[in-house]
Amino acid sequence: MRETTRRRFVTGASAAAAAGLSGCAGMLGSSDENTNANGSGETYDVGYGDSQTTVNSSDFPDKLFVYAVQSGWSNWPAIMEAFENEYGVPLNDDDRSSGEALKDLRAHAQNPTHSAYNGGYTYGILAMQDDLTRAYKPANWDKVPDKLKSDNGHMTATRRMTTAVTYRKDIYEERGLDEPETWDDLLHPDITKDLALQTPTAAVGLASALSVNNARGGSMDDVSPVVDYYEQIQEGGAEFTDNFLAQFTKGEYATFIRYDYSGLNLKHNNEDIAEEKVGVALLKGENGNKGAFNQPYGFGMLKGAPNPGACKLFMDYVLSKEGQKKFLDAYVRPIRAPELEMPDEFPSQQTYSNTEFQVDYQQLVDKQSSIIDEIESKAGL
Repeated sequence: MRETTRRRFVTGASAAAAAGLSGCAGMLGSSDENTNANGSGETYDVGYGDSQTTVNSSDFPDKLFVYAVQSGWSNWPAIMEAFENEYGVPLNDDDRSSGEALKDLRAHAQNPTHSAYNGGYTYGILAMQDDLTRAYKPANWDKVPDKLKSDNGHMTATRRMTTAVTYRKDIYEERGLDEPETWDDLLHPDITKDLALQTPTAAVGLASALSVNNARGGSMDDVSPVVDYYEQIQEGGAEFTDNFLAQFTKGEYATFIRYDYSGLNLKHNNEDIAEEKVGVALLKGENGNKGAFNQPYGFGMLKGAPNPGACKLFMDYVLSKEGQKKFLDAYVRPIRAPELEMPDEFPSQQTYSNTEFQVDYQQLVDKQSSIIDEIESKAGL
């Protein structure tokens, strides 16, 4: 399958200038990308299979709005900057979780404000089931594993992350703590007292909850193990919060639960803390149970999207090798990882094999809301 290609240059103006001049039309709900015979901008071939079409920069907006494409997450700033440099379209910095994005797009179903959903894959499937998405298969859609994309082209995974524990090696050493290997290790009083994690309402928090639950013998029909665990760590001082990375670098939190990407990026790409002070561990559970849930993330266009042409071009860019390599720069595993050279800083493949697990994602979609409600109500979150 082709990569996104530039077809022709109609005027002498740059793509950026063309996008700027035509931005007002885009913000008002531009014409679709197929009607470019009289366009004055640059055109691009986009899409895969029955989604292949041509988009015109004269239809591009001043700013493209995509849910949860934001600074401080998944190396989106680098992708946003590269896309703007190449095509002249800046992305809105959309700071919200997958759950918040789904809630907002449901609220604006009759008048969409964003062109695409981006976030936890199962949350996107919920949006599709609510009839909030539309079909678009980005270029390189065929490179995505079949079980991580919908046949109708409404949702496509772009990357995947694995639940991990990040801890301050220097503080653990001062307290005489061993590096954690299992979820039970985190129940030590000197760890729970300044442990931070997120609630299951966010995709990253749900992944943490499923990891603990699986490690302690639970299932999607039985979440009592993680409820009991969350009650114990709260009694020990653990906090459920969305913002803790800055406090971690200051030593106010010694441990947090998030994804492998979060810890590895903090360890290797942050000047506020020395690399040797940060440890990242994928944890096992009881009786050989695995405790590191693998969570896919992805995107899908929204029905009534205000800027379909620019959105399609952006979605193509994210799935291109150039876009996928940007994820690796921040230690996010891209969905096309088998085609790329992986950094040595990732845990060994054997470590992933010993700890990582996946689930039936359709089953998770069906049960997700009830799982979140039960954990949060019974654990008092």
